[in-house]
Amino acid sequence: MENSPPTIDQRVPHDECPMTSDECPMTSNIPHPPKPMTNSENNGARLRSSAWFDSPELYGWTRKAALLGQGFERDSFEGKPVIGIANSWSELTHCNQHLRQLADAVKRGVWQAGGVPLEFPVISLGEFNIRPTAMFLRNLMSMDVEESILANPLDGVVLLAGCDKTTAAMLMGLASADLPAVLVTGGPQLNAHWRGESLGSCTDCRRYQNELRAGRITHDDWLDLQTAIIRSPGHCMTMGTASTLAILAEMLGVALPGNGTIPAADSARARLAEFAGRVIVDAVAADRRPSRLMTPAAFDNAIRVLHAIAGSTNAIVHLSAVAGRLGVDLPLRRFDELSQTTPTLLNLKPAGSHLMEDFHYAGGTGALCRELADLLNLGCENVAGATLERIVSAARCVNHEVIKPRATPIRVDGGLAVLHGTLAPSGAVIKPSAATPGLLTHKGRAVVFEDHDELLARIDSPDLDVSADDILVMKNAGPLGGPGMPEWGLLPIPAKLLRQGVRDMVRISDARISGTAFGTVVVHVAPESAAGGPLGLVRTGDWIELDVPRRQLNLLVAPDELSQRRSTHANRLRRPERGYARLYHDHILQADRGCDFDFLPRVNPQ
Repeated sequence: MENSPPTIDQRVPHDECPMTSDECPMTSNIPHPPKPMTNSENNGARLRSSAWFDSPELYGWTRKAALLGQGFERDSFEGKPVIGIANSWSELTHCNQHLRQLADAVKRGVWQAGGVPLEFPVISLGEFNIRPTAMFLRNLMSMDVEESILANPLDGVVLLAGCDKTTAAMLMGLASADLPAVLVTGGPQLNAHWRGESLGSCTDCRRYQNELRAGRITHDDWLDLQTAIIRSPGHCMTMGTASTLAILAEMLGVALPGNGTIPAADSARARLAEFAGRVIVDAVAADRRPSRLMTPAAFDNAIRVLHAIAGSTNAIVHLSAVAGRLGVDLPLRRFDELSQTTPTLLNLKPAGSHLMEDFHYAGGTGALCRELADLLNLGCENVAGATLERIVSAARCVNHEVIKPRATPIRVDGGLAVLHGTLAPSGAVIKPSAATPGLLTHKGRAVVFEDHDELLARIDSPDLDVSADDILVMKNAGPLGGPGMPEWGLLPIPAKLLRQGVRDMVRISDARISGTAFGTVVVHVAPESAAGGPLGLVRTGDWIELDVPRRQLNLLVAPDELSQRRSTHANRLRRPERGYARLYHDHILQADRGCDFDFLPRVNPQ
């Protein structure tokens, strides 16, 4: 029975559940919102939307006329809290293809609680289709979310996200707007199955692409796999960036318990969305704003869980950006400080063997937090008014193959590590939990590619001078150089080494990697090469030393030699002539500061 999906009673025992049985939703252990609220019951406070609808100017009258013109009865909206539903649905973002249905569920909950739901679109960012990367537009989407919220007669907002940059941008936007908000993500895809094997996108896409390049599977096999790897709505079901951020949103208090793990195709996802509609009306009455929830203690909780789940390296960039929007100082060193004392407990791809569906049925985020309870700030509250202590007390793990007990962790430290040294003065990031242990301390000769185009042109050349002990280095792929810091950091293993059986080697760049990626890959090197960082001075034949236990990344070249190279180094970066690209170029911050625009954070990280 240990590996069977838990029943409701197994997840939330009746004698410990803080709600009555008819109130307790299957997916969360949070206080039930009160009866439907009217304006007079809103804690005596005037609703923000009243400034629009009860204004003596003509537009106050016409705004109500417009709602009547849409078919709303006057009694359905007058004096009631207006709840915006920010929807990032798009057919160009397949992870978000089902958010229209979730929006309907949210609306049911809002109506039930006495609010008025009004849905509106925001930019949608799909990593598969947007070139060179959705990350280039993350800040733009966050500004769209913030301005759409603040410009309209909204008292609170439910934000619907899915693909990882939509979630990051919405977290940044809701933090900046600072109105009561609930984030609801679309959930992970169902586990994929192919030829008797459970597969996760896109960890196993990458693994089998290597097998194709090595000649171990055929092109027909590759096409057959293509039909099986995505079998339901939702985002990647490995511990990619989307899964990571959906879980961390729970820890930050702006998403409800279960948000991170309920599969997209599970009816519990719609019930969670409906419940979010009820919760947001209550949050408006209680004035539970992101700034009250997303405290330094909540960020520490999120970082602890990030390490325990061996989450995506991208989360470091996104959490830094969100913290900056709130005025919370979150330096890169804090991630590594907490990594030292946080065990890795989650056995999930790409750092383990299971998938998000398995994590959910094992007990989900609450069960994992129960194992970490003594390391967490249990007094932190969420948007429903529940403390983390209350949530954790009712959680149970029913599969310790997925969620490892504290006594027998996968690693005694966290899944991510921050590096510094002469090659990364402002820091770099590696995911030791998904790396080859024997390569975490390694000295090798650099094989350098000036940019991504050169990498693709040369990597499979039979004439490439490379061995398995070398270190692959790629430049000009950072926030400025990409532009947008694309997920190019998983430099492919040269084809001739793949055919020799090599499946990992040390790779270094100023790019990012997908959360679904694996290997001994150092990314986020800062300052990036295009911004004048030492990475731009590396030449083929230089020696580099990686020492993850000591958190060091060093270029073993004499300072005098580097000074000489710098004096003759020509930066290829060109300033765009117009539009968003020009704004981006002029104001983007480096990876260690969250890659936000310099005019958006409320704090300058040290």
